[in-house]
Formats: sequence, C-alpha cells, structure tokens
Amino acid sequence: MTLVWLVLIPLLGGCLAWLAARRSPAWARWISLVALFAELALLLVPVTGGHGRWLAEVDLPWAPPLGIRFHLAMDGLSFALILLTAVLGILSVLASWTEITEKVGFFHFNLLLTLTGVVGVFLALDLLLFFFFWELMLIPMYFLIVVWGHERRVYAAIKFFLFTQGGGLLLLIAILTLSFLYFRQSHVVTFDYLTLLKIHLSPGTDTLLMLGFFIAFAVKLPAVPFHTWLPDAHTEAPTAGSVVLAGLLLKTGAYGLLRFVIPLFPDASVHFAPFAMGMGVAGIIYGATLAFAQTDLKRLVAYSSVSHLGFVLLGIYAWNGLALQGVVMQMLAHGLSTGALFILVGALQERLKTRDMGKMGGLWTSMPRLAAIAMFFAVASLGLPGLGDFVGEFLVLLGTYRIAPAFAAAAAAGLVASALYALLLIQRVFHGPPSGTGGAPPDLAPRHLFVMGIMMAGLVWFGMAPQPVFDAVAPGLDNITAFARIP
Repeated sequence: MTLVWLVLIPLLGGCLAWLAARRSPAWARWISLVALFAELALLLVPVTGGHGRWLAEVDLPWAPPLGIRFHLAMDGLSFALILLTAVLGILSVLASWTEITEKVGFFHFNLLLTLTGVVGVFLALDLLLFFFFWELMLIPMYFLIVVWGHERRVYAAIKFFLFTQGGGLLLLIAILTLSFLYFRQSHVVTFDYLTLLKIHLSPGTDTLLMLGFFIAFAVKLPAVPFHTWLPDAHTEAPTAGSVVLAGLLLKTGAYGLLRFVIPLFPDASVHFAPFAMGMGVAGIIYGATLAFAQTDLKRLVAYSSVSHLGFVLLGIYAWNGLALQGVVMQMLAHGLSTGALFILVGALQERLKTRDMGKMGGLWTSMPRLAAIAMFFAVASLGLPGLGDFVGEFLVLLGTYRIAPAFAAAAAAGLVASALYALLLIQRVFHGPPSGTGGAPPDLAPRHLFVMGIMMAGLVWFGMAPQPVFDAVAPGLDNITAFARIP
C-alpha cells in the first residue's frame, strides 16, 4: 500500500492546508511542507510488494465490467521522478513562503493537487487511470496561473488549458481505440498497459494511434511546434507554478513517450524516429535562439526549457543505452537547474518589481549571494562539465552520434547558443552600471539560500557521481526497452 499513500499524502495534505488556512495562513504553509517531507520520507523507506520488474505494485479492481483497474507500479524510473517531485514540491513551498499572501490555503491545495496528479502519472499502469491523473494535474495548474499569476495571467492560463486539453482529447481517443481493437482480437475489455502491449495492429492503424499518443505528450514536453503555450504560462505563473511546470509537468510528457508511445507502438516508432529526432534538434536550436532574443528574464528561462527538452526528445528516439541514460539525467538535472533559475527570477521580481533585463544591471555589488548563485545555475544550464546538465546532454549527443551523426552535429550547435543566452543573462542583470531601480535591494534570505544549496548540491552530485542514478533507473529502462524494438 506504499504506492497508494504516495498518491494520498499530497492530496490529503492539500485538503488539510486549505482548511487550516482559515485559522492562519502559516498553518497552510507548514502543513504543506510536512506533507511533502512525509512523501519524501516514504520514498526513502525500502519499498516492498513488487514482483518481477517492479519495486512495488498495487493492482485492484476499480470498474471490472469496463475493464478498468486501479493498477499502480513503481520501477527505478518512476522512483527517480517521484523523488524529484517530492524535492521540487518542498522547494516550491519554501520559495513561495512570502510571495503568496492571498488565498494561501487555496494556493497550497492547488499546488499539492498538481503534485498528486504528477505522482499518479508516474505510477499508473492502467491507461484510463493514467488519463485520470493526466487530467487531474492540469486543472489545479490552471488555477495556479489564473489566480496568482502576473499581468497576462488569464490569457496564459486559457492558452495552457486549451493546448493541454486538446492533447488530452487526442490521448483519450487513442486509448479508447486501442482498447476497442484489443477487445476485437481477444474479446477481453481491458485498459491494462501490460496486457495491451500484446496487441497486434496493422501498419496504418499503428501509426495513427501512435500519433495520437505522441502529439499529446509532445504538447506537454513541449516539442516544437507544439510549444507556444509554454513561454506565456511560465512567464505569467507564480514562482512555485513555474518550478512545478518546468521541473515536473514537462517531464510527464517525456515519461509518456518513454513508457507508452515507443513500447506500445514499436514498429510505427521506428519509422517515425527520424521525424521526432528532427523535431528535437529544431527545438534545441529554436529554443536557444529565442532565449537569446528575450528582454524578459522569465521568458528567457522559459525558452531555454524548450531547448533543453529538445535533447530529451532527441535522446528518446535515438533509443540506445547511452542516449536513454542521458535522457533520464537531463530530465533530473533540468528540473533542478531550471527550477532554481525560476526561483531566482521570482526573488528578483519580488525585490525589483520587474522582469525586464533592460531595467536591471550592476546587481552583483548589492546582491552578491544571489548573483553568485545565479552564475552557478547559468553555467549549469549551458552545460558546464562537472554538473548534471553536462552529463545528460553529453550522453544524449554521444548516443545520437552512434546512429545519426548529422542530428548529433546539429544538436551540438545548440550548446553554443546556450552559452550565449546564459552569459547574456549574467551580463545584463548583474554587471554593467546600476540601473537606478531605487535603493539597494536585499540579498537572498537564509530560506532561499537553503533552497539553492539543495539544488546546487544535487547538480554537483549528478555531475561528479552520476553512476548511482544510472544504477537506480537501469531496471526501469530495462522494463521499457524490453518491449520496444527501435534500433
């Protein structure tokens, strides 16, 4: 029942935080923090109840006549991503401690409900249960943007909702069609992932269903050209919303491609791989170029996410051991490095009341701690050797080069562009003459230093000693590659 509690703890914590906020906003913050620490502690306790390839598994009837089961399972890949979810959830609560002052209880309810959906996505092995969690995490994220966002929050929230719901509709249609086709072959109604892996599909049907799944996950990743909702959502979301969006929700798209698209549709994925890898390379170069052109600091970080996640898409469809290890490391490292940059942008906006880099400058003198930490995460984002982002991108490029040297060479150009926008960020914000924003803004408080220290330590660990991570996720990657046949 450990897996059930992994889903229930953030849900119950969010409900309690909402109720406790009527007594005091501080109660909502502390209850959310305790719930997420409990989630983290439960993850670190050795899990039991699994068999075969799974560390833990729960399989209970939910709606037997419809073939729907409450089927949760965790392997090394799920474990790593849920661990990232708990850590970023804790850091999001800490980062928003003073930023959110209105409707504090409702804010923490939506934040923890989003995390509930994310955890469910990483655990669900029944496709309708997976879809339920997939949709569950979208609604509270919509409220996080539309209620606590910035100037154009309504536009950004509606755009986010329309894009993700459009992708969700395609996903639902593809799931129902896949189950119906399996019923025609076996006379068994089921949505179980492990059972549906045995289905035999004609080439045309295989491709259409694969595209239904792929587009839904590519919208969430996001892959170019399905990315246009992301910069607006990131820019207008509150700090915690941006951290959860970049660090976790985007990873659910990558997870869906790894867990479902390629194993369920291996033959169609073989033929589609060059197109998907081309989309990945386009995202790398396009995202880096657009990041360099931004004057809004938060939009710069948002477009950098498009670029970094292009490496994830490229590595998934390169589909060899090195590339997949790089994909997992890139997902984890990106969650820390980009999440940290969003927290720093939020801290700057809270102090300066602007995100316009043209109105900043010379902040290294007045905010040396924030400037030094921003430099660390900027060079982490550009792929400095010794940090986690470098390991992820290097392995993706190395794995891609083995099967498609041209794609690897083109993707490497994105590393040069990432250096340009990362150094541009540091030069415009922290160097040069002071902008005259009025008085010396306060530097980072101990709470922020604690948050940044955890994220910095994680990136150094990933960069200097990545093998424990690879060992932990290896059984999960073996689970996936056992069913797929991409060369």
